[in-house]
Amino acid sequence: MTLKSLLLGATAASCLGLAAHAERGADGHVNVIYWQAPSIMNPYLSGGTKEIEAASLVIEPLGRYNEKGEMVPYLVEEIPTVENGGVAEDLKSITWKIKPGLTWSDGTAFTATDVKFTADYCMNPEGGCAQLAKFEGVESVEVIDDLTVKVNFADAQPNPYGPFMGGQSPIIQAAQYAECTGARASECAEENFAPIGTGPFKVDEFRPNDVISLSANPEYRDPEKPAFATMTFKGGGDATAAGRAVLETGEFDYAWNLQLAPDVIANMEEAGQGEALAAFGTLVERIEVNLTDPSPDLPEGERATAAHPHPFLTDPAVRQALSMAIDRELLTEIGYGQAGKPTCNWVPGPDIYASDNTECLTHDIEGAKALLDEAGWTDSNGNGVRDKDGVELSLLFQTSTNAVRQDFQALIKQWWSEIGVETELRNISASVFFGGDPGSPDTFQKFYADVEMYANLFDGTDPQNYLASRTCGKAPRPESQWQGENINRFCDPEYDELVKELGRTADLNERAEIAIKLNNMITRDANVIIPLVHRGRVSAKSNTLGGVVLNVWDTELWNAADWYRIKE
Repeated sequence: MTLKSLLLGATAASCLGLAAHAERGADGHVNVIYWQAPSIMNPYLSGGTKEIEAASLVIEPLGRYNEKGEMVPYLVEEIPTVENGGVAEDLKSITWKIKPGLTWSDGTAFTATDVKFTADYCMNPEGGCAQLAKFEGVESVEVIDDLTVKVNFADAQPNPYGPFMGGQSPIIQAAQYAECTGARASECAEENFAPIGTGPFKVDEFRPNDVISLSANPEYRDPEKPAFATMTFKGGGDATAAGRAVLETGEFDYAWNLQLAPDVIANMEEAGQGEALAAFGTLVERIEVNLTDPSPDLPEGERATAAHPHPFLTDPAVRQALSMAIDRELLTEIGYGQAGKPTCNWVPGPDIYASDNTECLTHDIEGAKALLDEAGWTDSNGNGVRDKDGVELSLLFQTSTNAVRQDFQALIKQWWSEIGVETELRNISASVFFGGDPGSPDTFQKFYADVEMYANLFDGTDPQNYLASRTCGKAPRPESQWQGENINRFCDPEYDELVKELGRTADLNERAEIAIKLNNMITRDANVIIPLVHRGRVSAKSNTLGGVVLNVWDTELWNAADWYRIKE
């Protein structure tokens, strides 16, 4: 099966057959490889996709999104709605009914107290929760009884499914994390490396930025699952090695995020060991612009904070010129082929939420030069770099180590040099770049560079919480342990008010209109986020691994409990 046919709709069709599990663990061992190695197993302390993915094997939300983007219950009886009485008529609360008899992997009961604790843990202002946008508008969470928990919102919330829905908002055990709240959150290494969970697996050993050894959760709610007794989750390396390990050598059973040129993947598939799986969701490769000064000359604690605006990226003309100089069509062609689409949107879908803005798709070097000329940025000393008031347009451009990203960096550097912008390139190990270590100077959240490139996505099909991640209060800063999703340090009161309006709006078409406005404000109008490519999610599975259903609306490991070994 070719990558092209997968992209045209045959995604994982051959993998949907179900196998009867004789007993838990009967299929032995399974090997998973993520070329970005997790640094922690607590997604509340890292916004990195790799941490969210790994943790989803162990800790679970109340509900998830399936491969069609539909909400499905996991730890609850049903998804609450107005129709079934779970969502209040005034839309100011949602009540979840937990399945009876659920236990944690240590054998203790899972209760509403754990759910409330999770909310309080994330909303603690001293904890630096990376998923705080999931709790946007939450006023309180209350325990009604052991199996009932109620989330109260400050205002009517037409989309009340932020907290506890999807892999980005799982439940952590109150007993385990009782001494790990607030400022102490990042200090609890044992808890953050090996959370007690309700998922199909439990952590036996966690080696940060390397390998995770897991085994079947003996308390998992389905006595026949998971089919695999043990799992090795290998992290690190690069996308090429990960792809080969599944598609060519058969050493691993599943490889995530094959960020490789399409011809490379096709050549690997010819070995006959496995197949690539692909689907389009909301993943966008983009450039993030730092609105604060990352200069190492500033004192630690003031660097890359609102106290020091960026010396030239605060100029809208500079940001717009940087965007205009980029040829997105060429980037897509060389980097992703049919697994990518050039885009001007941070939120590329679902279709109802996608802006029709295509202005950035015009590659306009001369227009970018004229814009900088008009804004007063000229090459006053003839060194090829534009300057103004003693400040040169010289920037540090960082991203994670990956062949496609380094190709993108080289091309973008060339285009920017043509408009008089000097660019220094830097690439950082993905395990470090996407890690959550507050002491590291190299994380994407800390953003000690002028611009940086990466991709992430939101779970589910509603972008409300994703858009809310760029409100003023969510900027990473020392007092939040450098956690927070608003890495640009973007702050626009009008944007914040529109996010609040989105939270109050019930009509789907009106919600879409507001979401498009928010997308356009931060991309087309402000160029604080410079979208490049709407990427298809491409991963790979072994021919002997069954039950895999690629899911672009939640984590890729969302149904690992259903995986099994295909017997020949």
